[in-house]
Amino acid sequence: MRGASDSILAPRTSMTEGGSDMAEELHYRQRDTLEKIFSHSSSGNIEWRRVVSLLEAIGTTGYEHNGKLRVTVGAETEVFKPPRGKDIDEQMLVDLRRMLTNAGFAPGSDHGR
Repeated sequence: MRGASDSILAPRTSMTEGGSDMAEELHYRQRDTLEKIFSHSSSGNIEWRRVVSLLEAIGTTGYEHNGKLRVTVGAETEVFKPPRGKDIDEQMLVDLRRMLTNAGFAPGSDHGR
């Protein structure tokens, strides 16, 4: 839960936006989440909290007043509505794959290794 001093719209910026090797900077769970996003045929059991952790590590994130998460990775910004359950749905998986691919995080890209 966010503290009283945290602004809802305050962005959280990645520490690695300078072009360093992002894969080395990711925690093993974040690398695992990235791998799951690209390897699953449907969302299955990819937990929302792990997706948020990954997005916070590789991009700029901020919560909007309506509870949605605004994420900027590379040149692309997307707004995600948290799922009702703990796992993401198929449409969010499609949107994440597109966003991460466009930002160079797909398997085989420099960041995705």
